[in-house]
Amino acid sequence: MALVCLREMTAAEHAAVQKLAHSRTAPAQRVQRAQIIWRASHGESTSVIAARAGLDGETVRKRIRRINVEGLEALKDRHRSGRRPTYTPEQTATVIASALTKPQMLGLPFAAWTLDRLAAYLHEHKGIATQRSRIDEILLHEGLRWRRYETRFGERVDPAFAEKRGGSKRSTPHRVRAAV
Repeated sequence: MALVCLREMTAAEHAAVQKLAHSRTAPAQRVQRAQIIWRASHGESTSVIAARAGLDGETVRKRIRRINVEGLEALKDRHRSGRRPTYTPEQTATVIASALTKPQMLGLPFAAWTLDRLAAYLHEHKGIATQRSRIDEILLHEGLRWRRYETRFGERVDPAFAEKRGGSKRSTPHRVRAAV
C-alpha cells in the first residue's frame, strides 16, 4: 500500500470541489469523486475516506493520484470504448435500405413489412441473421419509427381502407345534453 498525498489545490479548484461535493443535482459519480477529494483536502486518511464512501482504499488512492495529475478533469468520466458493434456498417445499411424498400419491388407477395417478415427476408436473401428487436433498434437509431399498421412513410397499406371499412358504429348511444 503506497502512501498518497493530495497536492495543494488552488482556491478556484478548492471552491469547485467544495461546490461539487455538496451538489444535489450533479451526477452521483462526480459528487462521490469530489467528496473523496474534499475529505482528502481536510486531512482525512485514505482508509477513513474509503470506509465512509464504501469504497476500496485503492480506489480512493487512484482518485487522489488522478486529481494530482489531471486537476479537476479527473472528476469527469473517461471515455470507454464499450462493446464493438455486432453488425458492420454495410449490414446496417442493408437493413435500413431493405426496410425502406417496398416488398413488392423485391418480388415479395405482400404490400408491407412486419418486423418478422423483414427479419426473414434479411436472413434468407441477404445472409444477415438478426432478431426483430435488433432491427427495431437499428431503425430507431437512424431516426426511423416502425409503425405497426402503416408503411414506413405513414400511408395506409390500402388507400381505400376507410371506404371499405364503412361507417363506424357507436358502442354507446349519444346522450342529449340538457340546456343550461
